[in-house]
Amino acid sequence: MEMAATDNNPNSGDVPSPSSSSMPEFTEIQFGKFKISSSQIFFLSKSHLTAAIVNLRPIVPGHVLVVPTRVVPHLSQLTNDEHDDLWRSVRMVQSMLETKYDMNVSTNSGGFNVAVQDGKVAGQSVPHVHVHILPRSPGDFEQNDDVYDELEAWAPTEAMSIQKLEDLKEASASLDVPEDEDRNNRTMQMMEDEAMAYRSLLYPSDGLID
Repeated sequence: MEMAATDNNPNSGDVPSPSSSSMPEFTEIQFGKFKISSSQIFFLSKSHLTAAIVNLRPIVPGHVLVVPTRVVPHLSQLTNDEHDDLWRSVRMVQSMLETKYDMNVSTNSGGFNVAVQDGKVAGQSVPHVHVHILPRSPGDFEQNDDVYDELEAWAPTEAMSIQKLEDLKEASASLDVPEDEDRNNRTMQMMEDEAMAYRSLLYPSDGLID
């Protein structure tokens, strides 16, 4: 699993922003075998190569996924344009989340885990490249590294999560994996409301902020 715990301010430097652009017309995308409703998508890059979606089973508030719009299993299979667009999009979404959750990573009042599980043996539950972005705050886990166990056990649906947990327990009796009942599916309305809140920050020129 490729993992980066970032503590540099994503608002510093030349972070591209979509806020000067009109909100794109969001349409349904495919995430592996799953169809993602347009109402659960909150970001689409100008090239339409990358989208960001809310999460049915977030590990922490603000846990979102950034994905290429083309179904591609591995990072190495992305075109150069897709790869570059994906990581530019990660920076934009991360910057938005810092604003949304009133974080200041430069003063250590918050931070992010940014992770890619590239391949099944690395914990990838959906054979489609996806970047996890998890806003972090002090004390959000009993042990700071518990987030890695949570990511290892993450899956987009309850049934997949149960199977993944069973596989993990069989693979290593010593691995401390979270119990599935500790995290419940959210409602579609909750996910749509979250997506709308993120859109209002990414595309304020469309008048979505009161």
